[in-house]
Amino acid sequence: MYEITAFMDNSVLFWSLLSCLFAQFFKIIFNFFSTGKIRFGIMFETGGMPSSHSALITGASSGIGFQLGFDSPIFALAIAISLIVMYDASGVRKSAGIQAAELNKLSKKLDPKSEVVLKETLGHTKLEVLVGSLLGPLITLLGVFFIGSPLKIFNWIIN
Repeated sequence: MYEITAFMDNSVLFWSLLSCLFAQFFKIIFNFFSTGKIRFGIMFETGGMPSSHSALITGASSGIGFQLGFDSPIFALAIAISLIVMYDASGVRKSAGIQAAELNKLSKKLDPKSEVVLKETLGHTKLEVLVGSLLGPLITLLGVFFIGSPLKIFNWIIN
């Protein structure tokens, strides 16, 4: 029972996951303004504005820094992991998406009846990563500082 209570008291995890969820929700809004169409399914796709991976990892990193100290070695590790995740999102995964687009064109050219279609929106632009990396700490730090853990929220609700 203690493990469940301790897990529910982890404000950094809660708020960074919530920032990831908000980033996924914002994809619907950004997609609407860029295409004029509402697509709820975009919440379950990779790529797009903003980067939910960046929101999650920078939210967790900033929360760790806030709770343990910005001079903590664990915060330094969290920042290092954040940089790797964001580099991967805008570099490696973005390149894989570009390659998928070219392979899809080549596949259609070689066999017009081919039904193989690779997913092209895998990564993010630098702007999408930047917006996600600002959204994560904004939500996480405000949540941790002003509200606290999900256990505290649950206690407010039931009392």
